Amino acid sequence: MKKVIFTLAIGDNPMYQAAILSFKHYADKVGADLIVSDELHYPINIRDPHYGANPAWAEKLRIGELLKEYDRVLYLDADILISPSAQNIFKQYTDPMVVYMLNEGAICDRQCERQLIENKLGRLNWPMQCEDVIYYNVGVVLASQGCKLFDYADLAGLQSVCNHIRFYEQTFFNYQIFKNALKHKELATTYNRMDMFGKEGYLEADFIHYAGKGYAKNSRRRDVQFLKDFATLYDNILPRDKMEALKAHAWHDYLNVVCKKYPLPNWLIKQCCRWFVPH
Repeated sequence: MKKVIFTLAIGDNPMYQAAILSFKHYADKVGADLIVSDELHYPINIRDPHYGANPAWAEKLRIGELLKEYDRVLYLDADILISPSAQNIFKQYTDPMVVYMLNEGAICDRQCERQLIENKLGRLNWPMQCEDVIYYNVGVVLASQGCKLFDYADLAGLQSVCNHIRFYEQTFFNYQIFKNALKHKELATTYNRMDMFGKEGYLEADFIHYAGKGYAKNSRRRDVQFLKDFATLYDNILPRDKMEALKAHAWHDYLNVVCKKYPLPNWLIKQCCRWFVPH
């Protein structure tokens, strides 16, 4: 059975580089190929969107293309850190007809997203769980050739909604799953552990997702926190000089941002950062 891990990482962001190192370690462990896309393949026109929208989100459509070549595809956002002790997700979730994702609707109210896309594409019988809408996060997607999601989710569909709804590709994928009665099941939190679940014990998860501000005090510190955690988890597993170089890169980038933000002497800002920002 051919398996692949797929991600999109454009640029030399040190967080992406560290994430890819953890993906490679995991791919070797579970016997999967690793494909890292560093350019966009799905031209989508984002123009005056009502909500935040990124053309890179459309790249998840490549999952469908990869399923023509591979039996199973694991898509991961590039702000995810895989623990070196992570379990084999391919063995944990085996139904080839099912698409597996985390149900973030269990902890975040996603009625707004539902209403926005139903206003655009029509009402449907959206499934509920404990009076909350089921709404999957697409930062981690495990799909097999039997899954038909990408028969319905296409670029034209994304284009029709991208300027009008929140989290356009995520909300559109959810809508198509439910509209077409496709088989879907929830991943355990450990395979998409975001800070919405709290910070306690997050480094014990299999896939640690640093969406938004991640586990840092704010989004500016996210990459620094990611590299700090990466160095902790992969100490004595990956070359220390490589990890230290990535940490230094992330710290340098962070200092550049805060020095531009605050009208204070750079030396003072840097010293305060060394004192007060965990790195």
